[in-house]
Amino acid sequence: MRALIFAAGRGERMRPLTDTCPKALLRLRGEPLIGWHLRALARAGIVDVVVNTGWLGAQLPMSLGHGETFGLRIQWSHEPPEALETGGGMRQALALLGDAPFIALNADIHTDFDYATLPAEPAGLAHLVLVDNPPQHPRGDFVLRAGRVHLCGAPRLTFAGIGVYRPQLVAHYPPGRYGLAPILREAIDFGVVSGEHYQGAWSDVGTPERLAALAGG
Repeated sequence: MRALIFAAGRGERMRPLTDTCPKALLRLRGEPLIGWHLRALARAGIVDVVVNTGWLGAQLPMSLGHGETFGLRIQWSHEPPEALETGGGMRQALALLGDAPFIALNADIHTDFDYATLPAEPAGLAHLVLVDNPPQHPRGDFVLRAGRVHLCGAPRLTFAGIGVYRPQLVAHYPPGRYGLAPILREAIDFGVVSGEHYQGAWSDVGTPERLAALAGG
């Protein structure tokens, strides 16, 4: 199984920290944010990882090379500085990810989630990890019932930025700049997205304040 890490975003909410450093390379307890994921993927037995780059993207391969330090093989999917967003970024990365289902995750989260527990073959087009709603996102994103993700109902949970995807989810879209969220909502509406509720440690490291709070935790 391969993995895709989304690391191309500008990180507007993280400014001024991201004016000179890509968000994925901001350090948390001595380790770049992306480094926590790389080590966790290696522990889960994942060897081949694709990382997309955009804003200040040259710094990422300069810092991480091809993943030798982590026991991984990293391939780079380079995007323009304004990036292709998550949907367009996933679509471009398919050429490096192959035909099998793959893990995709956001570089700007911090979690102790065990990637080895994810299904290698999701029942539908995607399998999403959902978490309890954080203070900054009290309304949540989706509803989980009997292992299926739904758009309407209650209680609502927040998408953790971790999932398993079949390439067919985005393969029929043209190359370009677009988000993954509308694609997921359409797939959920068709009933082809499964999910799970993770109740362990998870944080959206979206602001300098949240990064500082995690560093002190």
